[in-house]
Amino acid sequence: MDSDEGYNYEFDEDEECSEEDSGAEEEEEDEDEPDDDNLDLGEVELVEPGLGVGGERDGLLCGVTGGGGGSALGPGGGSGGGGGGPGHEQEEDYRYEVLTAEQILQHMVECIREVNEVIQNPATITRILLSHFNWDKEKLMERYFDGNLEKLFAECHVINPSKKSRTRQMNTRSSAQDMPCQICYLNYPNSYFTGLECGHKFCMQCWSEYLTTKIMEEGMGQTISCPAHGCDILVDDNTVMRLITDSKVKLKYQHLITNSFVECNRLLKWCPAPDCHHVVKVQYPDAKPVRCKCGRQFCFNCGENWHDPVKCKWLKKWIKKCDDDSETSNWIAANTKECPKCHVTIEKDGGCNHMVCRNQNCKAEFCWVCLGPWEPHGSAWYNCNRYNEDDAKAARDAQERSRAALQRYLFYCNRYMNHMQSLRFEHKLYAQVKQKMEEMQQHNMSWIEVQFLKKAVDVLCQCRATLMYTYVFAFYLKKNNQSIIFENNQADLENATEVLSGYLERDISQDSLQDIKQKVQDKYRYCESRRRVLLQHVHEGYEKDLWEYIED
Repeated sequence: MDSDEGYNYEFDEDEECSEEDSGAEEEEEDEDEPDDDNLDLGEVELVEPGLGVGGERDGLLCGVTGGGGGSALGPGGGSGGGGGGPGHEQEEDYRYEVLTAEQILQHMVECIREVNEVIQNPATITRILLSHFNWDKEKLMERYFDGNLEKLFAECHVINPSKKSRTRQMNTRSSAQDMPCQICYLNYPNSYFTGLECGHKFCMQCWSEYLTTKIMEEGMGQTISCPAHGCDILVDDNTVMRLITDSKVKLKYQHLITNSFVECNRLLKWCPAPDCHHVVKVQYPDAKPVRCKCGRQFCFNCGENWHDPVKCKWLKKWIKKCDDDSETSNWIAANTKECPKCHVTIEKDGGCNHMVCRNQNCKAEFCWVCLGPWEPHGSAWYNCNRYNEDDAKAARDAQERSRAALQRYLFYCNRYMNHMQSLRFEHKLYAQVKQKMEEMQQHNMSWIEVQFLKKAVDVLCQCRATLMYTYVFAFYLKKNNQSIIFENNQADLENATEVLSGYLERDISQDSLQDIKQKVQDKYRYCESRRRVLLQHVHEGYEKDLWEYIED
């Protein structure tokens, strides 16, 4: 097999026609079959097909512009930004590339080429084998040479290429003889039928509609099987691209195959920005900040905005807790209590203190005031006089612990959300700062001299993001001497950040220009310093195992 011809993604209809007419003796056997050594995913315009693969993404490879053409190798192109990164100190030692859609496709081709240099199979078959093993080349090679090829091909739902010639001998009808399609039951000439190596043939119209439905409605790409009942042989890429004429369907199929390749590769990660279609490729996976060409900075490990100093594990738990608790927790705290027996939340909807739990498995009767059993209240109907009862005290204690846990969560959640909201507001400062910079240049200041304002907003946004995630870190942190130092660093940075934010929101006049410039520069440098100290202390705690956590 030639080194490059077997991996050409371009789909040339004229070339295909010339190949079909090249030999009369092979016309009946091969007129439906493309060259198996060509991995054809089509040459289609990358336009928006409306593909939704999951999360924020809407069309994983659609609308790609290339972002400048080449890969962006480097340490992330700067510190901070929207993700609140820790700065150059962490990004510079973690190298990565930002790849376009075309580069990902070529990366797939290279992976297939490397495997085929050893196993010498048609490229489309190799792609299916690699997909089965989640694109793990070493695992595929190990299975391929363990001496049981038939079992391997059966597991991957493909026909062993060495048996192709025997399978093709099944077709003995004359191309002029009509035959019924087993899907639509209409008669067509044999030349209008096509199929896979399993030998099942159907008319091209049914094939096209079947593939379109699987791709567009069911979102299937690499797992489309033969339409024959009970046949699990997978449809190869060349067959899909040959039988589908709609460019949107072809593009979505390309998206699905490429998305599978990226999702299975631990060194690749889609940029999580909603309208971005780039992929970040790293040399080794780790919880490090990476920056896409679109400007989005995110954690390569979990895909969230860069969240130093909190670890991915705790951030994931926090996000889930916020999704579950934040919307109703305030109302619950003010208007409900828990049943002292089954702990289900109960709302009091009348003046009576005699409560009956509506839980079918509980039905406990208790006093709303003291949370003790109702029966001992006797003739003190609706008026609780049992405040000192041991069981009532235990119930109140349990209730207080539950309320205290809720209040603790609300304390950290409110501060987390406040910094998130402030960060959104301060991102809008860039437009205001740009206007201020233009005004200051009209007061005999050079372009370089007014850059301190943009730098200040950069630092402000970094500090806001860091502070936001420090409250997640603090929520799961047990109290000890190190946590007290952390809280002091957090308070110092928070205070300095608020002062800097106030400076940037002031109106700058000619008289106060030099004064405010000095104050802003001094304060953002101080913020940078305190942010660095806070992060260094947290990371030192990680390295020396100083932190103890509350399992929520």
